[in-house]
Order: sequence, then structure tokens, then C-alpha cells
Amino acid sequence: MLLTNDDGISAPGLQAARRSLRELDGVELDVIAPDSNRSATARSITTRSPLTVEEVEFEDGDLGYATDGTPVDCVRFADITYSGTVAAAFEGIVLGIPAVAISQQSSGGGMGYVSGRFDFGVAAPLLAELVRRLTGESMPEATLINVNIPAGEPQGIEVTKLGKRIYNDELKLVGEDSDRRRRYEIYGWKPGYEEIDGTDLYAVARGRISVTPIHFDLTDHGGLDRLRGWDFEEMLAAGA
Repeated sequence: MLLTNDDGISAPGLQAARRSLRELDGVELDVIAPDSNRSATARSITTRSPLTVEEVEFEDGDLGYATDGTPVDCVRFADITYSGTVAAAFEGIVLGIPAVAISQQSSGGGMGYVSGRFDFGVAAPLLAELVRRLTGESMPEATLINVNIPAGEPQGIEVTKLGKRIYNDELKLVGEDSDRRRRYEIYGWKPGYEEIDGTDLYAVARGRISVTPIHFDLTDHGGLDRLRGWDFEEMLAAGA
């Protein structure tokens, strides 16, 4: 089993998950993660420079590997010897590996999964139980499990669909280089969400754990028939 994250090799969440997973019988655990925080890198990979990998020893004597790459680089590298948490899980199912993405909300609540105080007392053992279940009962092909844990004592757990975040970002010009290249900063208020019952965001907002199956196939199957009704041959000829 491979354990990675987007917060970095020293992140408390990864360490809590690692300690919990190592207690599972019959599970051989490998840990490889970015050497520092790589949140919001999505499915990016490193292509124009070499990847460096360093063996690190954890406090309990176990070994892991830190890389200067992205979360997806970690999965791709491990397969050989792009939110970042879900992206790494996506890469796992692309490679045919069962995958679970799990995120812990901070003490501040809301959409806070980056800063604040974190308690992994629920997330880590739940992850171990999910892995135990997956060893005997796999998900459908190319489907990962995405879990979001609310801050504090959970008020329950439910299977959900994906919710929709609402962003209010703005683009701000912050300077111009000597070669007249402009530099911008993206900023905004805290993101909100659509309050729709049955979604992961709504569940977490009510203090409940959300468990969402996510399929890698992004095809809009309902749109296939509509597109098949378009005369693409005529479009192609018109542009010739």
C-alpha cells in the first residue's frame, strides 16, 4: 500500500494515518510524499527538471521517502520502484491501484482544510478500517473513495455526492518586472458552497463525515448522443 499527501512528509495528518495503517495485518506500507506543502497543485507533474528523492526516518524508526515533486509525482515514482489529496488518489486509480483520499477539516470549520488546529483521532482509524474493507471488497474499476472529516466530534457519517464550492476570487496586479512582464495575485474571500442536501460539503457543514465515490471517467455520457447528432463532417468540410 502507498501513502502520500499534498501537505508534506512531516504533516501531522500523514503521520497519524501512517501509524494507524501500520497496525493492519498483511498490509505492507510505503510512504512517499512531497518534502514540503504542495497543496493546490492538482494533477501537475514534474517534466523539466530531475526529481530528487531522500530517505527519511520517522520518530518511531520507520522509513519513508521525501521528494521535491508534486503529489502525483510521488505516486508515479512509487509505481516505478497531477485539492492535491484527491489528485494523488486519482493517479492511483489511473495506475489500477485502489485509492482513498481523506481530508480533515481544521478547528476553524468552514472550508478550512489548510490552516488551524487539526485532530486526526477520527480520520486515521477510519482510514485504516476503509483499507481493511477494501482488501476484501474492491470498489468498481476506476473509482476512488473521497472522505471528508468535520472538525470536532462527528455527528454521524453518510454517503454523499460531490457538492459545489462558490469562489469569489479577484485578480490583482502586484508589480511589473524589468522586462515588462506583469505579476498578478489571485485572492478572495473564503469560499462558500451550495447548501444541497446529500452533498459532501453540506454534510461536513452539519458536522457529519462524508464518503463520496468518485469515478475517473469524466465523460458526459448524456452528451454523447447530442454530439452524435451534430454534422461534424459538414463542419470539417466547411473549414477546409
